[in-house]
Amino acid sequence: MAEQIFSHARIVLEDEIVEGSLLVRDGRIADFDHGASRHGEDLHGDFLVPGFVELHTDHLESHYAPRPGVRWDPVAAVQAHDAQVAGAGITTVFDALRVGMDEDARTSTSEMQRLADAIETAKREDRLRADHRLHLRCEVSAPDVLDGLAGFLDVLPVKLVSLMDHSPGQRQFASLDSYRAFYQGKMGMSDAAYEAFAAKRIAQADQFSARHRREIVDLCHPRGIAVASHDDATAAHVDEAASDGVSIAEFPTTMEAAAASRAADIRVLMGAPNLVRGGSHSGNVSAAVLAEAGQLDILSSDYVPFSLMIAVFALPELVPSIGLPEAVRLVTRAPAEAVGLADRGAIRPGLRADLVRVRAGEGVPVVRSVWREGQRVC
Repeated sequence: MAEQIFSHARIVLEDEIVEGSLLVRDGRIADFDHGASRHGEDLHGDFLVPGFVELHTDHLESHYAPRPGVRWDPVAAVQAHDAQVAGAGITTVFDALRVGMDEDARTSTSEMQRLADAIETAKREDRLRADHRLHLRCEVSAPDVLDGLAGFLDVLPVKLVSLMDHSPGQRQFASLDSYRAFYQGKMGMSDAAYEAFAAKRIAQADQFSARHRREIVDLCHPRGIAVASHDDATAAHVDEAASDGVSIAEFPTTMEAAAASRAADIRVLMGAPNLVRGGSHSGNVSAAVLAEAGQLDILSSDYVPFSLMIAVFALPELVPSIGLPEAVRLVTRAPAEAVGLADRGAIRPGLRADLVRVRAGEGVPVVRSVWREGQRVC
């Protein structure tokens, strides 16, 4: 049996921090004790936390399409993304790929399939540090979303699907003025071009959104795929999510939606950048406010992988009622449970030895080492 000992560590358990040593055997947590072992790897008082579980990151696409019109080798893009993810302490990552395209999309469905294939290739060839899984972001108002989804479900192991509607007047863009400011500014459209674009998107939403949402849910549940609802803003949105068997509320935009989600036993996921920056970049509810109100279950890095590590150590200072073990659970055990991963997410005998050594105390935390199933990957 292969054994490892990590000594002189501050071990972050689910409900407490203990100072002592941790024993890993054959890639699994075996035991820990409060004494200081003279054997094994000396962590010199650094924190030892479970490997983070990331459910929603859009970060891979930026490596594949780093500039408009530029495309990178997909396997190289996956490896670059993986290195940054693992270096941030994330040992399990759900790579979010878009399904359902419109004029705003910088990539095509075929390119998303190419990236998914690259993830599977890199896994098969043992190129990756983290455990990568697929999360499909389904734009329910897009005419081609069902065809795109079928192209994935028939050939690849999808584990998480989110239901999104970014059409004018919906959810994140309930304000038509906000929609205009975002899309007209982003795409550089004239007033006339914007009016035509917005009218087309509204018509597509009226025609497709409700039907596509129902069909996507019906495709996912028999396959055991976890379903998330995205940008819920009202109690009515949450009622719809609950009737659809949704288990995760991604980035609810209001306190009302977050509280209703938790009341419906739907886990609330918010972005760590929101917490680190001190609020939402789009004016939605603050993650720190939700945490202080007891309405936050999961943190996601969204578009900055290292934001998770910063948020975990910042949260106890921002919300004194939350200690470090509880903050760590938001990025480990809670997301793992939300998608049915019972073998990871905590430092507990029998679970995977996905571990991160962190030096923290002053300024930005430093990830010093990362192990996945007992194997050092960073």
